[in-house]
Amino acid sequence: MSVADRVVVIAGATSASGLAATRELMAAGATVIAVGRDAEKLQELADAVGTDGLRTEVCDLTDEADVAALAERVHAAEGPVDGLLHLVGGWRGGGGLAGQTEDDYRFLERSFTALRHVSRAFDADLRASSSARTAIVSSVAVNRPLAGGANYAAVKAASEAWARAVAQGFAKAAKDSGQPLAAASVIFRTQSLDGLEQALAQRFTDLWTTPAAETNDTIVELTDPSL
Repeated sequence: MSVADRVVVIAGATSASGLAATRELMAAGATVIAVGRDAEKLQELADAVGTDGLRTEVCDLTDEADVAALAERVHAAEGPVDGLLHLVGGWRGGGGLAGQTEDDYRFLERSFTALRHVSRAFDADLRASSSARTAIVSSVAVNRPLAGGANYAAVKAASEAWARAVAQGFAKAAKDSGQPLAAASVIFRTQSLDGLEQALAQRFTDLWTTPAAETNDTIVELTDPSL
């Protein structure tokens, strides 16, 4: 089992983590659909990694209709999708509960909204794939939420619940069809992705080398591999 010849969508691909994941997946033989809101940043990504095995797509992942149109374009160009790495994120916090403004929450909520839209848009593909993997990046703040990061922790907790629901959907679809489980939904937890971009890229790519039944609905603590 490997990610070679698989079609993988990276949602929020223009970050440092997106660059590392794109490079790692392409090196392993996957076709990467790099999705972001900024065409210039997507072009910078393409310039950095090359275009052989890469397709870039401009999309507002918080807009359900825009995501549906994205899925149609991907299907027409590349066929069904086998993987999804959700990297849409951001941070706002501080000031205790009184400092947690509604504007801050709505900004952070965009990540969860994007996750819901993109996972629904490609759910049928992932459930039908012979080997599918999805992953989100969450935070250790879910286990120990602080007043100054209440909005952030709440959004990450909701995202984890959604990722686990995706995992249950994969398991139910396999059981109902009488087929072995072939899709897995995984949560990566970390304190910060700074310095861990390559570790994330490698761990996500390696998900295809482990049977889905061993990885579905699991939480992986992402730490500095040098420690």
